Amino acid sequence: MNLKNLTEFEQFKKLMRESVSGTVRTRFAPSPTGGLHLGGVRTALYNYLFAKKHNGVFYLRIEDTDRTRFVPGAEQYIRESLEWCGIIPDESPWQGGPYGPYRQSERFNIYPKYAKQLVDQGNAYYCFDTPDDIEDMKAKLLQKGVASPQYDHTTRMSMKNSLTLSDEEVNKLISSGKPYVVRVKFPENKIITVNDLIRGTISVNTNTLDDKVLFKSDGLPTYHLANIVDDHLMKTTHVIRGEEWLPSAPLHVFLYESLGWQTPEFAHLALLLNPGGQGKLSKRMGDELGFPIFPMKWSDPKEPSKTSLGYKEKGYIPQAFVNFLAFLGWNPGTEQEVMTMDELIQSFSLERCGKAGAKFNIDKAKWYNGQYLKMMPDEEVVQLLIPLLKDRGIDLPERTVRKMVEMNKGKANFINDIYEASLYLFEPPKEYDKKTVDKKWNDKCPEILNGLKEYFEKVNDWTSENIQKAFEDYVKINNLNFGDVSTPLRLVLTGMGFGPSLFDIMEIIGKNSCLERMTNYKIKVKKKFTPLIIPPAEE
Repeated sequence: MNLKNLTEFEQFKKLMRESVSGTVRTRFAPSPTGGLHLGGVRTALYNYLFAKKHNGVFYLRIEDTDRTRFVPGAEQYIRESLEWCGIIPDESPWQGGPYGPYRQSERFNIYPKYAKQLVDQGNAYYCFDTPDDIEDMKAKLLQKGVASPQYDHTTRMSMKNSLTLSDEEVNKLISSGKPYVVRVKFPENKIITVNDLIRGTISVNTNTLDDKVLFKSDGLPTYHLANIVDDHLMKTTHVIRGEEWLPSAPLHVFLYESLGWQTPEFAHLALLLNPGGQGKLSKRMGDELGFPIFPMKWSDPKEPSKTSLGYKEKGYIPQAFVNFLAFLGWNPGTEQEVMTMDELIQSFSLERCGKAGAKFNIDKAKWYNGQYLKMMPDEEVVQLLIPLLKDRGIDLPERTVRKMVEMNKGKANFINDIYEASLYLFEPPKEYDKKTVDKKWNDKCPEILNGLKEYFEKVNDWTSENIQKAFEDYVKINNLNFGDVSTPLRLVLTGMGFGPSLFDIMEIIGKNSCLERMTNYKIKVKKKFTPLIIPPAEE
C-alpha cells in the first residue's frame, strides 16, 4: 500500500467530508465469537460519538455469518456491555429499526443475488477447487520461489473455476451438487483508491491482491460480501472500524464500485497497544500485568473455569471508563481531560484521531476513576459503599458511612479504596507508625491518655462534636499543647501519625472501642517528655 502525504487541499477535503449534509449513519458490527474486547468498545464509542455529533443514527448489527465460531451468550454480553458504558444504539436486534433484521444470520436470503450479480457481470467467478487442489498450487509456487503464493490473477487460469471451464461444465457441476465458492475477480494492474478520513489517500494495485472468497461452499456469505451489502442496504454513511480491516478496504471499495453503489466514508482507527507499546493489546498481557481487557465479567461457556473480570467488577465508574477509552487514540486538542459523554460528543472529530497505535495505561484509567469519584455526590458514594461494607459483615448507620466517605473520598480512586483506607475503624492497629512513635511518643503519653480517657468516659452522646468538646476541655484545663495530646491519641486509635478528622474517626470507631484502644495499646516509651516552653510576653 502506498500511503500518500495529505496536501493542504486534501486536508480541507477531508474536513469537508466530515460535514455531511445528509443523515449520518454509523454502525458497530461485532461478531458474537467471545467477550467484547476494549478495542471493540472503543470502536463502538467512536461510531456513537461521531453519529451523535452530527445528529445522526448509530446502529448495531450482529455479524454472525461464521456459525462455527459462534459463542452462546456473546450477543447478550455485547448488549449488556454497551448498556453499562452508556453506548446505546438507536437501532439493534433488540431495539428494531427500519433496516432490519439486524442479525446477519436472519439476512441470509439477501446475499446470494448479489454474489450472482457479481458473477454475471464478470467481477466474480465460481471456483470448484478442493482444498488439496489449492495446497498443491501453493506448493508448486513455493518450489518456484514465490514467497507468498495465493489464488490471484497469476494462478486463477490454472485452477478449476468458471474462467477455465465452459458454461456447460459449470452448470453441470453446480446441478450435481459439487461444492463451490464464489471469488472476486480483480482486473489486472488496476489502481484502487481508498480515501480514509484518518489516514488520507491510499492507493493499491490489484496485482498485489488475492481473489478473496465472497460466498462459501456452505451457501453463506463471507464477511466481505455480507458487510458491504448490509452497509449499503442499511444506509451506512461512515464505516469507522479498526486498523486490522485496512487491508480489506480496497476489496470493499471494488465491490461497491462493481455493484454501482456509493462508497461510504472510511476511517480506520489505530490499534490499542500493550502498555510497553509492543504489539496489540492482548488478554495475555492483561492477565500478566493484572488489568482487564473486557468491560464486564466474561465467562466463555466453552471454558467456564477461565472467567475474566471486567472494569465493572473492578469497581470502575462507567463514565470514567468511557472517558478513559475515548482518549486512547483521540484528543480534543485542549488541556481538558475529564469530559462527560455530552462533552465528548461535542468535541469529537475524526481528524483528531491518531494514526499511530495508542499505548494502554492502566494507571491513567485509575486516575480517571478517581476524578469521577471525587465529582460524585457524597450521597451516591454512600449508597455504593453500604453494600460493599455489608458484604464484609459491617453494618453501620448511614450517617457513619457518610463520615467515612467525607474523610476518604478525596484521596480514593475506587469505592474499595475508601474501605481499605478505613480498616482501622473496624479493628485495633497491629502496628504503629514508627516515624511518629520515634518523634512524638514519650514517657508522658500514657499519663496524658489516662487523663483524657476519664473525660471521654463521661461523654454520653458519642458524636464527633461532643468528643471534640471533651478533648478541648481536657487540653485547656491541663494547660497542654493540642499536638501533645492529639498525636498519641491518633497513634493508639489508628496506628497512624496523621489522617482525617480525629473526632470523626472516634465517632465511627465507637466509645467502647476507643476506650479499649486507649488502654490496650502496645507502644514502648522512646524518650523523655520535653514540656512546651512558652516564652514570656514582652513588656
